Amino acid sequence: MGEPRFPEGFLWGASTSAYQIEGSPLADGAGPSNWHRFTQPGGKGAHLAPGGAVACDHYRRWREDLALIRSLGFTSYRFSVSWSRVMPEGRGRVNPAGLDFYRRLVDGLLEAGIRPMTTLFHWDLPAALEDQGGWVNRDTAGWFADYAHTVVQALPGVALWSTLNEPWVVTDAGYLHGDHPPGHRNPAEMPHVAHNLLRAHGMGAQACRAAGARDVGIVINIEPKHPFSYRPEDVAAARRADAYMNRAFLDPLVLGRDPEEMPEIYGAAWPTFPAADYDLIRQPLDHLGLNYYSRSLNVHDPEAPFGQWRAVPHPTHPRTEMDWEVYPEGLTETLLWLRRRYGAIPLYVNENGAAFADPDTAPPEGVRDPLRVDYFRTHLLAVAEAMAQGADVRGYSAWSLLDNFEWAFGFSKRFGIVHVDYATQNRTPKASARFLAEVIATRGACLA
Repeated sequence: MGEPRFPEGFLWGASTSAYQIEGSPLADGAGPSNWHRFTQPGGKGAHLAPGGAVACDHYRRWREDLALIRSLGFTSYRFSVSWSRVMPEGRGRVNPAGLDFYRRLVDGLLEAGIRPMTTLFHWDLPAALEDQGGWVNRDTAGWFADYAHTVVQALPGVALWSTLNEPWVVTDAGYLHGDHPPGHRNPAEMPHVAHNLLRAHGMGAQACRAAGARDVGIVINIEPKHPFSYRPEDVAAARRADAYMNRAFLDPLVLGRDPEEMPEIYGAAWPTFPAADYDLIRQPLDHLGLNYYSRSLNVHDPEAPFGQWRAVPHPTHPRTEMDWEVYPEGLTETLLWLRRRYGAIPLYVNENGAAFADPDTAPPEGVRDPLRVDYFRTHLLAVAEAMAQGADVRGYSAWSLLDNFEWAFGFSKRFGIVHVDYATQNRTPKASARFLAEVIATRGACLA
């Protein structure tokens, strides 16, 4: 076995989100979220019913799940808070029982020596706020800040806070493709949604710090956008795709401006925002969370309904059950690109993982998932390589701790390192969980 590849104090974690695992969405005084309503009969996502009504039953089984986290040697756990569980109407009245659930979870983690990493918004907006315009409404940013202050003040044991998870997905899936709530297909709304999410981060970061938080960041999903060929039109298409997904959020957050390609992408739908908004958005980042799964190859397509680019598959590289290319070198590329473009911000890989075809019921000999094991092995080596080249990476969290409700894919895609039998709620660690436990125990020395 070689030398450790990761330093002492490096945070090893697994990630989840509230709506995907908790279940009991209306229990103990909670209000409905937009995802709860979206997946109910009559909702635009009714085909996903029952949605997260049960999910992994984590709301009742959190002690069992905490024991799993501890048994695998993880030193951190990333989870999100359900806004509508804490504030049933999204603002104003606080539900004490909702806050108490997260207090118990945080206290349990701390007693086990596991550092909580908490995300305040992971896509589940209170339905009451959706009724008032959701993220199209500028007021939602202020309501988010009030909620953030309430939660941070109630959970002083949390050291690492993230305001938002993947605002690009909220914008693209919710307002362009309609696969997520509110189910709109209106490109004219998208710049306002993205901008208000960034304003929510800015106001939320201020509120977190006013409530006592000392380490505040945001989580951005990044996908390297490569041209499929060296034709100038494909190179330009990849540049637009990169601006739309990656730089559209990072540039305002760190540089205080939008990418220059945005008017080209949106045309007449691109608005002018007040200059003061960018001062608000550009709050100091104590850390930046990165979610990385894959890259995309892009070609110019003048017939594409938005942006005039189209992603095409690599002809030979393997792909996951999500039809995402397995491309670990893109993680090294991304970590180094973040340092070059945005400076020496501490980085956490907050999500990295893959869906592969696992059985619905765990066999007696356990779940063997060699493709997932190899995915983690190659991507952890990619992180180590980026660190060797100067990237300031402080931690790595696997997505996901549990098989769970995978949003628009329902329960058909399994990302977990722990198998969940949805009929019985039995948890069974997969081979990938045992592999990660060995990586943690050896600080990466076991990686080939």
